[in-house]
Amino acid sequence: MQFITVDHAGPVTTITLNRPEVMNAINIEMHHELQAAFDAFAADPDQFACVVTGAGDRAFCAGSDLKAAAAGGIPAAYPRNGYAGLIERFDCPKPFIAAVNGVALGGGFEVALACDIIVASDRASFGLPEPLVGAVALGGGLHRLARQMPLKQAMGAILASRRIGAEEGLRMGFVNEVVPAADLAAATQRWVDDIVRASPVAVRTSKAVVTRGLAEPSVESAMRHQKDYPEFVAWRASEDAREGPRAFAEKRKPNWTGR
Repeated sequence: MQFITVDHAGPVTTITLNRPEVMNAINIEMHHELQAAFDAFAADPDQFACVVTGAGDRAFCAGSDLKAAAAGGIPAAYPRNGYAGLIERFDCPKPFIAAVNGVALGGGFEVALACDIIVASDRASFGLPEPLVGAVALGGGLHRLARQMPLKQAMGAILASRRIGAEEGLRMGFVNEVVPAADLAAATQRWVDDIVRASPVAVRTSKAVVTRGLAEPSVESAMRHQKDYPEFVAWRASEDAREGPRAFAEKRKPNWTGR
């Protein structure tokens, strides 16, 4: 990998956008490296959670590399799972955590919004400034922002190309936690630890049930249909579903296999 780094610590993958000299802006090659890295994480049965972050202390990701686009043209097509190989990865129920250490703008904000949890440095800021350069945020940002915060606040941020600080993002509801910059890694690790202490199958099923349920017309419909969701069916038959009650009865720590 030339433009990203991939690290593993037990069942956790960390993918770092590694172009700090251009605020981790994404070029064509980086899109495909990210697609490959997320594919590997999704396919690895021993990897249970993924942290996405940016190198350096200035930026998580400033979005698309406009200088590279001006020189080489806009990509004819993004990878199979869309921008950064992530924003259309609707079939991966494993949890993604964005550790946002600086600016997350345009496509960078869309990458963060595609994650399940956002932990932000107090220096972080977010925005969809595409209209300022005659573009439109079509990498899911318009749809996700309108679903992850109050609609009027989302429309204000989108239509006025507003920059949103980390604390404001927390109040608006799309940021989970804001910490001093020096504490970002430790705070992210706390979220990771809380996730991986639970059954990986139960975590994946919980994410899938939430996601599928949001597409239902009502809570009543979601609850009626959840037993038929494939992830729910797989959980009922899983070893983890048997191990949890067994470990509780035997007063020991569960031995999760993720299967």
